[in-house]
Amino acid sequence: MLSEEDSRLLHVLSQDCRLTPEELSIQTGLTPDYISKKIKQWENDKVILKYSPLINYDLLEEERVTALIDLKLLSQRGQGYDKIAQRFLKFPQIKSVYLVSGDYDLCLIIEGKNMHEIAQFVSDKLSPLDVIEATSTRFIMRRYKQDGVEFVGEEERPQRLMITP
Repeated sequence: MLSEEDSRLLHVLSQDCRLTPEELSIQTGLTPDYISKKIKQWENDKVILKYSPLINYDLLEEERVTALIDLKLLSQRGQGYDKIAQRFLKFPQIKSVYLVSGDYDLCLIIEGKNMHEIAQFVSDKLSPLDVIEATSTRFIMRRYKQDGVEFVGEEERPQRLMITP
């Protein structure tokens, strides 16, 4: 269980992982030495897995498409969800794999250069797998907010179209 101080440190670190131990000390009240040791411990214990920027690819001239793919799985003797999910970790196109509740069992987040590339991945790599009963693919058309960060400023927000009879 995390102490209140460690929880505060993780929260501040999750908001901006570029902060130095001295800057984190100012925000948390913890000593820089304690912060450095705690971060190193969390890295070794796999509590902190990766440091990563959040990039707004819409502002770059790089084509990129993200899709959410829901999978309904067939029950397999001797294979639980964890074992089946492990099969999907090998695909570099798959960025995240989640066990979910509802009509589907797993949700995959995948990235590709375009919709065709993602559709090809689903038909060539996912659909033939013997553990999949059904898939549902949804493409992300626009990100408004991710990881607590807004992607569109007030002046850039699209105007809602008026609905008139």
